[in-house]
Amino acid sequence: MLQSALPTEDFVRLSPPDIVTRRFAEWDGLRVDVVAAHQQVPFEYHYRADHHLLIAVEHAERDAGETKVEGLPASTCRHLSGRLTFVPAGHRFEGWQHPRVLTRADFYYIDRRGPLLDDELRFDEIDFQPRLLFFDDELWRLAIKLRSEVVDGAARRQYGEALSILLGHELVRLNRGRAQPRAVQGGLGGWQQKRVIEFMDAHLAEEVRLAIIAKLVDLSPYHFARAFKQSFGAPPHRYHLGLRIERAKAMLAEPQHSVTEIGRLLGFAETSSFSAAFRRIAGASPRDWRRGFR
Repeated sequence: MLQSALPTEDFVRLSPPDIVTRRFAEWDGLRVDVVAAHQQVPFEYHYRADHHLLIAVEHAERDAGETKVEGLPASTCRHLSGRLTFVPAGHRFEGWQHPRVLTRADFYYIDRRGPLLDDELRFDEIDFQPRLLFFDDELWRLAIKLRSEVVDGAARRQYGEALSILLGHELVRLNRGRAQPRAVQGGLGGWQQKRVIEFMDAHLAEEVRLAIIAKLVDLSPYHFARAFKQSFGAPPHRYHLGLRIERAKAMLAEPQHSVTEIGRLLGFAETSSFSAAFRRIAGASPRDWRRGFR
């Protein structure tokens, strides 16, 4: 692993630039940029280059803002912690926000012709689709491990290269098997998907009634439920629960709240019901999940 002095124009540009500290590292075909804000002031960001960009948001909430990836509807989601964004090479990534907390995010710049990736994978020939503010456990775990290599200064070249290879394969898996939800015949249109997800995200700790969401997108509850499942692959209530659990994962990575408090903040009446729901979706108890970040 090498500390990198690469030109700043090859990285996500932040404005104003002096509100963050950045730590860079590089392996063959992969560059990592660990960014931590030390001032809680409004900022903008943009990127467009010949590398794929994966973004892992460790900690971020905003009072206002908008994030755009070329080819997808913009998002004004306020709770960003624990989410990933993938920007294929050549696509524009930009946005602005008024932060509610000090932002921490990691940027992974992936050379589509990277020498570590198998020739049979044909990574540079794949038409990757953009994905905005999504969840994926395997990608998240790999990203956090790579970040640790940068922050800890472990300088383990072979380990970093192995993680880089896995990262490339996981991106291929994601692109082939779990594409970004799109409007399909009988499903929700782009504006409907955007409105529904932003509503769910803003009401994570509340019971989301089917009739209310359906009204937001001018559909009957029956037709909305069918269209939602066709677009997102799960019923609305199950998808909403998944969002709550992903938010819980991000909160568990921070030490300030107990498991009981996190369950309460996310609308679970009992710690036992929170733990049961978390285990059912994440495959581990909240406490076991938290220990994995230590």
